[in-house]
Amino acid sequence: MTQRHIESNANAALGELLQPMLGKSVVRAQNSGVIVGQSQLQPDELITAAGRAPVVIEAEYEPAAKVEGEAEGRLGLEVVDGRRRIEAAIALRYPEAVRTAADQKSALRAARLAYCAFTVGKYSDPPEQKIKRVDRFPETGWLEGSLTDLTDLIRLVSTPQLAVEEATGYLQNGIDRAAGILADMASRPYIMVDIARLLGMDNVPQTRRMAGAILANAMVFHGRIAGMYPEISRLAMVAGPEVSDPQRETLNAWREILRINYWPIFAIGRDILQQLPGDVAARILRGLHYTVAKVIATGVDNAHDLTGRVFQRLISDRKYLATYYTLPPSAALLARLALAKLPDLDLADLAAIGQLRVLDAAAGTGALLSGVYDQIATRHEQAGGDTDLLHPVMLEQVLYGCDVMPAAIHITGSTLSGIAPAVKFSNSRQYTLAYGRQVDDEVRIGSLELLRSSEVMTLFNTSDPARRTGSIGEETAAQVIADIPDKGFDLVIMNPPFTSNTKHRDAEGNVQCAAFAAFGAPIAAQEDMSNRLNQLARGSCYHGHSGLGSAFAAVADKKARRGGVIALVLLATAINGSSWAKFRQLIATQYTDITVVCIAATGRDMSFSSDTGVGECLVIARKLAAKEKPEGRARFVSLRRRPPGFVGAAEVAKAILTTPLGRRLEDGPYGGTPLYCGGELVGEALDAPLDEYRSGWGIAGIRDFAVAQAAQALAGGRLWLPGERAGRELPIANLQAAGGQRGYHHDLLVNPAHRGPYNLHAADPTSTYPALYNHSAREERFMICNPDRSLRVRPGSEDRAAEMWATASRAHLNLGFRFNSQPLTAAFTERKTMGGTAWPNVGFADDRCDYPFTLWCNSTLGLLAFWWHSSRQQSGRGVTTISVIDALPLLDLRALTEAQLTLAQEIFEEFRDKELQPAYLADADPNRALLDRRVICDLLGFDAAVYQGVRRLAEKWCAEPSVHGGKARPKGSRLAV
Repeated sequence: MTQRHIESNANAALGELLQPMLGKSVVRAQNSGVIVGQSQLQPDELITAAGRAPVVIEAEYEPAAKVEGEAEGRLGLEVVDGRRRIEAAIALRYPEAVRTAADQKSALRAARLAYCAFTVGKYSDPPEQKIKRVDRFPETGWLEGSLTDLTDLIRLVSTPQLAVEEATGYLQNGIDRAAGILADMASRPYIMVDIARLLGMDNVPQTRRMAGAILANAMVFHGRIAGMYPEISRLAMVAGPEVSDPQRETLNAWREILRINYWPIFAIGRDILQQLPGDVAARILRGLHYTVAKVIATGVDNAHDLTGRVFQRLISDRKYLATYYTLPPSAALLARLALAKLPDLDLADLAAIGQLRVLDAAAGTGALLSGVYDQIATRHEQAGGDTDLLHPVMLEQVLYGCDVMPAAIHITGSTLSGIAPAVKFSNSRQYTLAYGRQVDDEVRIGSLELLRSSEVMTLFNTSDPARRTGSIGEETAAQVIADIPDKGFDLVIMNPPFTSNTKHRDAEGNVQCAAFAAFGAPIAAQEDMSNRLNQLARGSCYHGHSGLGSAFAAVADKKARRGGVIALVLLATAINGSSWAKFRQLIATQYTDITVVCIAATGRDMSFSSDTGVGECLVIARKLAAKEKPEGRARFVSLRRRPPGFVGAAEVAKAILTTPLGRRLEDGPYGGTPLYCGGELVGEALDAPLDEYRSGWGIAGIRDFAVAQAAQALAGGRLWLPGERAGRELPIANLQAAGGQRGYHHDLLVNPAHRGPYNLHAADPTSTYPALYNHSAREERFMICNPDRSLRVRPGSEDRAAEMWATASRAHLNLGFRFNSQPLTAAFTERKTMGGTAWPNVGFADDRCDYPFTLWCNSTLGLLAFWWHSSRQQSGRGVTTISVIDALPLLDLRALTEAQLTLAQEIFEEFRDKELQPAYLADADPNRALLDRRVICDLLGFDAAVYQGVRRLAEKWCAEPSVHGGKARPKGSRLAV
C-alpha cells in the first residue's frame, strides 16, 4: 500500500531544504508562538532575516483549495521576532508525488512546484491590522518552478517594500532640506564654488542637491555601521541636537571610519563637509541626523538602494548627458538574461566567481552592477556559499564601473559597499574618468576613451579627493591610470547615454554639440570632444546620428572577450533606425545566442529606464568564440508591459529562458510563442533572421507577432493574411526598384552651409517654386494637400536651383508619421512641388504612377508597409529618414497595366473630396475601408474574401501600441467593412 504523508511531514522536509539555501535567514517550520497575539497559530513556514520583511509560506497538497485564503490571511500580522509585519505570503501546492514519496526531501528537490505570492499594497493610516490592498502575483493562475525558484521568490518578496518607500521619502526630504540650506549661502558664494569643483560641476542647483545627497548617504551609512565597530561614535554623539560642534565631531568620526575603509562613501562626504562654515554644517548635520533616524527606524538597510532611488531625481543634466536611471526590476531582468548566457560559470565556486570580470562603462547609480551582484550572490547562497566571503571578491576583483560624474561613482560605490556593510575590502574598481578640458589643454571624453586604449586616466588624487575612486586611502598620484583591458571582460552590461552627437545650437544653453554639453562645457570644448570621439570611434559601429549609445556599444564590443556577453539597454531605434545599421551588422555577424527584448506598450511603460518616455530595448548577445560561426538569427521578445517589480522581472526572465521557441518570422501570420507568468500572457517570443540589418529589424516591440509576420510577408511580395493557410503573390518592390526617385533633403535646398540654392518663404499661390514642408492638421484630412511654403532662388544659384527643381513632383511621403493623429502616409499636390522637412517628394518617370502610389500608401497595406519599415521609438509614431526611403516596400508600379494605371487615376479622383481619419482608426474609418476595397478588389483584382482579410488585419494593426500610442478611440468605433 502506498504511503501517504500528512502535510506537516512535507512542511518539515521543506523547511530543512530551505534553510541551507537561505543562509542568512531563519526558517521555522510549523512553530507556534511566533505571531504576536496568536500564540497557537503555526505558519507552515516562517522565514525571517535581518533587514528583511518576514515571509510566510502556507502549503497544501493538491488541489489545495484553501491555501490561498490561508496565505493571504497572514498578511499584516506581526512576528514576535522584531515585531515586524508580514508583508508577503506564499501559497504553495505540493504535487501528489510529494504526498506519496518514500523520501519527501528527494521528491521536493525533483518536484515541479506550483505557487503564488500575496503582498501588501498599503497599510491604512495609522497602521492597523486592516490592509487597504493586497496584490497577488501572478494575477491569475500559478507559477511553476523548482525548489531553487521558490527560494528566489522568497528572497524577492522579503524586500520590505512599504518601508523602502517610506525611507525613500524621508531621504528625499532630507536631501531637499540640505540643498535648501546650501542655497541660502548667497553671501558666501565661494564656498559652493569650491564644493562644485570637488564634484567636477558648476555652481548650479544640481550641485547643491548632489552635495546634499552625498552627505545624506554618508550619514545613513554611518548610522548603519556605527554599532559594528567600537571606535565609531554613534550618530547621536556626533550630530545629535545636544552636540555643540557637530561638524568637528562628525569629521572626527568619519576619519575613524576611513581608517577602517569605506573610501567610496566617506572621502567625498568628508571633503564636502570640510568646506562648509560651522553654522551651515551644524544646520545640515542636525537636519540629516533627524532624517537618518527616521530612515533607520523603517528597518531598511543600504542594500535596498535608497540613494540610488533618489539619485536619479537629482540629475538636471539629463538633457545633455541623457543618463536615465535603469529601473531596478529592469536591471534584474537584464542581469538574469545576461548571466544565463555564461553557462560554464560555476556560481557555487568562490574561486571561479573571482575569475569573472564584469564592466559597466556608464555606471550611473550602479543599478546594473548591483543587479549582477545580486544574481551572483543569490545563486552562490542557494548553492550553500557564504555571501560575506563573496563580498570582497565582488568588489575587489569582479565588478568594474566607470562614469564621468563623481557623484555617480560615489553612489555606485556606496550601493555596492552597502550590500554587506560590515565586510571589509581593499581596492574597489569604480572609476571617475576624465571628461572635458584638462589642465594640459587636451580634452577627454570619459569612458569613450576606452575606444582607443585599455588604459584610461582616472580622477583619483588627494588634491581633488571628491573624485577618489578607490577604497584604500591616501594615494598621492595626481592621476591614476586604470587598466580596463580590451577583450578582458566576461560581461559588459550598460545603459549608456543616448544624446546625439549631431551638431545643433541651443540658444539658451549655449550648446553646439549636445552630447558633450554637460557640466557647462564651452562650445570650443564641445567641438573638440566631438572631434575626439569621431577620431577614436573610426572604424567602429558608432554613428553620429545614432547618439552616444552606439559609441558605448562599440566600447562594449571592444571590451568583451571571445565567448563573453554584452547586455545593453538601448533606444528602440537601435533595432530599426538607419543610423544604427553598423551596430546591427556587428551583432548579426560577430555574435550568437542573441536575445532582443522590447515592451509593446505606450508612454513611459515602453522603456526600461525611468522617465524616458521613449521606446527602449534590451540587447543581450554572446560574442563568437574562436572558430564559432554566427547563427544569423535572434530571439525577439515583445513584453506586454514593463516587469512589475523584482518578482515580475524574475518570472519574465524565467519565461524567456525556458520557453522553447516554436515559431519563426517566416512561418506565416500565426503569432509568436506565448510567454506566461502563471495565467497571465506577458508577451510573445519569435525566432527571426538578422540578415536585414541594413534596413532594420522591424519585428521589435510588436504586441501581436501575427501582424509582424503579415508585414514581413508583404515586404517580401506575399500577401499572407491572418487566418489563411497560405498566402498569394503580390508584386512588391522597394521604392527605388519600382522606379521612384526621392527628392532632396530640405537642408540641401535651403541651408547655405550645404550650398542650398533657395531661400524659404511663406506660401504663395503664384509661386514659381512651391514646396510642401510641414504638417497641417487642417490640410491633411484629404489626400490632396496644398503647398505651405515657397522657394526663391538665391542670386548666383540659378543653375543648381534648376537642377534641383527638375526633381519636383506631385507625390510626397510622410517622414514622421504620427499614426494616432495624422491620416496620410503619402500626400498629393496638384502642381509639381518640392518636398520639405516633413514631406520629401517622390517622383516617377511616368507621372501617372503618382496616383497608384498615393492610393497604395494610404490603404491599409500601405500603412502596414510604412509602419514595418519605420523606426518606432515613440509610441504612436513611425519615423523614417530620407536616406532610407529608397528601401520602402510598396506596390511594384512597373507591374501595372495601362488599364490599371487608368483605373488608379479614376479611383484617385473619386477620393479627391473624401476625408480620411487618423491612421490609428483605419479599421473603423469607412472611407479607408472603401479605399481598401477599391485597391484590393478593383485595382488588384482580389476577391471579397481577401478584402475581408485585409480589414481584419487593419483591426489587428490598429490595436498595436506603436500605432495608437495609448490614445483613446472614439466611442462606438468598430470595424468598418
